[in-house]
Amino acid sequence: MSEGLRSIRDFIRYGISRFEQAGLYYGHGTDNALDEATQLVLHVLHLPHDLPGHFMDARLTGEERDQVLGLIRRRVEERIPLPYLTHEAWFAGFSFYVDERVLVPRSPIGELIEQGFEPWLRPQGVQRILDLCTGSGCIAIACAHVFPEARVDAVDISAEALEVAARNVAEHGVEDRVRLLRSDLFAALRGCHYDLIVTNPPYVDAAEIAAMPAEYHHEPRLGLASGEDGLEAIEQILRQAPDYLRDDGVLIAEVGASEAALRAKYPELPLVWLEFERGGSGVFQISRRELLAHRALFSPRP
Repeated sequence: MSEGLRSIRDFIRYGISRFEQAGLYYGHGTDNALDEATQLVLHVLHLPHDLPGHFMDARLTGEERDQVLGLIRRRVEERIPLPYLTHEAWFAGFSFYVDERVLVPRSPIGELIEQGFEPWLRPQGVQRILDLCTGSGCIAIACAHVFPEARVDAVDISAEALEVAARNVAEHGVEDRVRLLRSDLFAALRGCHYDLIVTNPPYVDAAEIAAMPAEYHHEPRLGLASGEDGLEAIEQILRQAPDYLRDDGVLIAEVGASEAALRAKYPELPLVWLEFERGGSGVFQISRRELLAHRALFSPRP
């Protein structure tokens, strides 16, 4: 098979054909077969994503051909998301190591980080940030780059996820400003207060879990499932966050497809739903003052 495939262009075309024929699902950094095949081939060849067009006719070595075909085969036959095959995902303009211990970074929160969370925060006033449910550490590390004077706590309940986050913290050289903590949400953070809490917690409801494409079953269920209605984690966060925010602090959270359920269950809650230039939804902002004013909504029901 590989004898008829010689150039970068040949292998990208072949990958597109195989992916389309197999009916793959795209949702882990790409949304189409062309981008997926291009990323796969260029990663194996250690070439940049913005490769000039005249390189497309460059030929692969025998070893490179075998590597590319092997990854294409695994992507098709095992339905493994591409970032788990390449061990690389991009978020907020930065590259991160990923494997099946963590979710693949894909949150629209990356766009907010690039903008310094303006107008919700004054960048010069940000001293402490909490990334709750950090996973790979991508949000915490990107925040550390954008807010060089701030200290960031990156929290996760999964010891395995924190191993991946530690690798990324070291590779980005932010060990002096990003602290990794194992904690069930706020449990290990007593006495800590933050200017910003940003979180991408589990938010997938039971029906969506049951209907997920095969690619998502490679991701840790702990990072996805959040009860029957998808709100189990975010309700606890909304209830407890005021105790860990400074007076003018804000909470920014992603709830994805559970946005409708959250709106319906708490119509009185003054959540500001954010819009994104590059697509994405289900992310809200709310201040500590607003959370305190509506805290009774989250009191345990008799």
